[in-house]
Formats: sequence, C-alpha cells, structure tokens
Amino acid sequence: MNEQNRNELITRESLIKHLSDDEVARVSLAETKANLVEGDLYLDLEQLELGVLTAAQGQAPAMGQILPRKAVQTRTWDWILTQLAAAPPMTARP
Repeated sequence: MNEQNRNELITRESLIKHLSDDEVARVSLAETKANLVEGDLYLDLEQLELGVLTAAQGQAPAMGQILPRKAVQTRTWDWILTQLAAAPPMTARP
C-alpha cells in the first residue's frame, strides 16, 4: 500500500470511528438504499479530497461509499469538515 492510500484509509477510518452508534446506524441504512434527493449534501468516502458534494437530479452516487450530511448530527458534520480542512492535500489518484 502506498503512502497516499494509507493516508486516505486513516482519514476515512478516523471519520467513521468518530460517529455515534445512532449515526453509524443511519449511515448503514443510507448505504443500503438510494435516499439522496437533489440538493442533499454528502461526502464521498472514496474521494474525500473532493470535499462536500451536492446531490444532483439524475446523478446518484454509489450509496455504499458516501456519508450523507443528513445521517449525522451537526456537531459531527462540523468535526468532520474541520478534520478535512486540517488534512494535508491529497494528490490525484493514478
């Protein structure tokens, strides 16, 4: 595993570990069904370097790899955004 992939896994894992049990349950439910509507905010856990994304009509992200804003509490979302802002920039994947 190269250093970039290792850093991405650590970041993704640290975000998930910070979620409460209720939030993990809501995220798990979100992974099993496409429930984003146009305008919903989310993070792509496979591409955290993209930052906060907005769901667009007709473009459904792969639900198994996203963290919908509506699945977590405001304080958790704010913590996640702080962590992403503090993380070193990631380079594009090969």
